[in-house]
Amino acid sequence: MKILLATRSAHKAAEIRRVLADVPGLEVVDLEGAGIPHEAAEEALEVFDTFEENAGAKARHFQERSGIPTVADDSGLEVDVLDGAPGVRSKRFAPVSGLSGADLDGANNRHLLEALRGQTWDRRGARFICVAVLDRGDGRPLVFRGEARGRILEEPRGREGFGYDPLFYDEELEKTFAEIAREEKNLRSHRGKAFQLLARFLKVEVKKGNSGRRANGG
Repeated sequence: MKILLATRSAHKAAEIRRVLADVPGLEVVDLEGAGIPHEAAEEALEVFDTFEENAGAKARHFQERSGIPTVADDSGLEVDVLDGAPGVRSKRFAPVSGLSGADLDGANNRHLLEALRGQTWDRRGARFICVAVLDRGDGRPLVFRGEARGRILEEPRGREGFGYDPLFYDEELEKTFAEIAREEKNLRSHRGKAFQLLARFLKVEVKKGNSGRRANGG
């Protein structure tokens, strides 16, 4: 079984590959590995108001380009006192342009801290959300959703992770997502939970395929 991972984020791809690594017989290819060059049209895929719509649009786009079953995700941070912002605009929260990678992460984090300036601990509740969509080209996309609750610190902590991880505090672990090991993050994080559900589904599909081949004498 082969699936295309529709992301150009190296950090995100690495996290997802680790979660899917224990699916037997699964080959995960990324956009570069599939020989799919970047196109300007990609920038207009995530323009919707829900994570489900954004992930679905991206999965459908790359499935049609590649002909390979494709999984895409959209994720973001929702802060309670900000009425769910930045939400689907998490990657573009800061009022800046021309930044990418760690520079953009830093700008977003600073903008979030400014937006929460003066807020007490009990008003810093937040949740990370990830929605993964598997599009197999049959018009019936499958949706997998994961969430993680936490609070936003007043200053970043930790050097692992990316995005808002240094500010997102897991109260049960008493650490930020940037302070925990990768394996632990895969168990706790929104993305880890969503792709664990996908992994369970794919394992069932692999078993069905193997059973079918045995029944046919394969």
